[in-house]
Amino acid sequence: NSIRENGKQSLRELARRTGVSKSSVHRHLQAIDRRDHYPESGLWETPEGRNWLIRLVVATLFIFGLKRGVGAETISEFFSRLHLEAQVGCSPSALRSLIHMLERTIVETAAAWEQEGIDHGEIRPIIGAVDETFLQRMMLVFMELTSGYLLVEEVAVNRTYDTWSGLVKTRLKTLGVEVSYLVSDRAKALIKLAETGLDCLSIPDLFHLSHELTKSYSLVLFSRLRQAQQALAQAREHLATVQASHADDVQVQPAQVLAEASAAEVKHWQDVRSTYRNHLSNLSLLLHPWYLLDSTRQTSNEVERRLQDEIEALESLIERHGLPAKKNTLAKVRKQLAGLSALVDFWWQTVGRDLEHMALPSGWKQWVDELLLPLMYWQEQLSRTRCPGQKAKIALALKAVQDAFERHPCTQRLAPEVLADWQGWAAEHARAFQRASSAVEGRNGYLSQMQHNHRGLPKRRYTVWTVLHNFDCRASDGTTPASRFFRRGFPDLFETVLAK
Repeated sequence: NSIRENGKQSLRELARRTGVSKSSVHRHLQAIDRRDHYPESGLWETPEGRNWLIRLVVATLFIFGLKRGVGAETISEFFSRLHLEAQVGCSPSALRSLIHMLERTIVETAAAWEQEGIDHGEIRPIIGAVDETFLQRMMLVFMELTSGYLLVEEVAVNRTYDTWSGLVKTRLKTLGVEVSYLVSDRAKALIKLAETGLDCLSIPDLFHLSHELTKSYSLVLFSRLRQAQQALAQAREHLATVQASHADDVQVQPAQVLAEASAAEVKHWQDVRSTYRNHLSNLSLLLHPWYLLDSTRQTSNEVERRLQDEIEALESLIERHGLPAKKNTLAKVRKQLAGLSALVDFWWQTVGRDLEHMALPSGWKQWVDELLLPLMYWQEQLSRTRCPGQKAKIALALKAVQDAFERHPCTQRLAPEVLADWQGWAAEHARAFQRASSAVEGRNGYLSQMQHNHRGLPKRRYTVWTVLHNFDCRASDGTTPASRFFRRGFPDLFETVLAK
């Protein structure tokens, strides 16, 4: 920069002004000439330009190379298209070396931050979800559901109880934390992991239960509806042909009757499909600490009875319309309803223990149970629910509770900052009601996409992907799984890596 600032002068004068030897000045001038091929080349010689160029290179490797699985050859071509080959090492081998440096820095940084989080001492008993995914290699995944923090994401040769227990217990010991309950499918090793290995409640996964019903009946229902729609299309085409031929009423009437009957058949199977979907939706809408229609408190027995009623109604629908019964599927689902419903009483017991320490008067406790907790719970469910129909029903329940909450004397007596503390406490309990491991399934989907991008999964990068998920995957509020899990903020991972 000093050489460029002093303009075109003799080597001796430039050496005198910059304090370096003439040979060094000459070498720097030659390098500048080699880089100065394009109009924008001078920008990269300034301190600001050089810093921005470094940011561009690191960001490209960080985002596209590490997080999206774009290959070094493609990134090399990208940099060449930007005329950067004279400014930075753009060959695939040079970029791979840079990526390896980034990987080491990311893993080392995350290890230090995790230790800081452990030392911070704010980790609470966790709600875990466990599952395995089969890609190029089998991977075992253990996630904390309320925060989304990945505790284990390891390649394993099998998925036995001993393998799961060894990985999970080692990780929990490192973090110094216990498991409140574990959500999983009904694999025997995972049930044993919860009940024997971790001495906690094993909750059946609502996601897998719903999927079990969906894959058993959705296809056959769609097939019946499609057949009816094809028959309707043919009947209408025949009717149009007959009418176009100017046939008499004796020929037109049968074709018209057939078209009307086909339309009725389509309507029939559309109604059956809609009823079937409502039963599936109700399984989700029933599994809450409060009954959705009036936000009254539920017990596990009440939830189980209502879930059993839905399964019976679904079975009746199937038999009534001549669909394959699939008795084994229904029996498998029924066996899980008691375990699924047990979460309701367990959640209320956790809330009750918390309230006992507060020694609240009965009026205030009623306000918490009937208004504060359901208000924050329905808000949490509304933000997480994607199905428009379910979202609308939850919104109605939330509005009714919110109106009553705002009118209640206890709400009006609290100062804004105190009320905010109460709402924060209730929101934390609302997030602790976890009934599905769909977040783990989402993670498995991401790994599947990465395997496709990479044409295989580089083993050395597994830990890097786990770190990127924990420390660089941001929610809409800007928090990361790590900040939610350790209950403290962390610096921006990219900026930290860039600074190093």
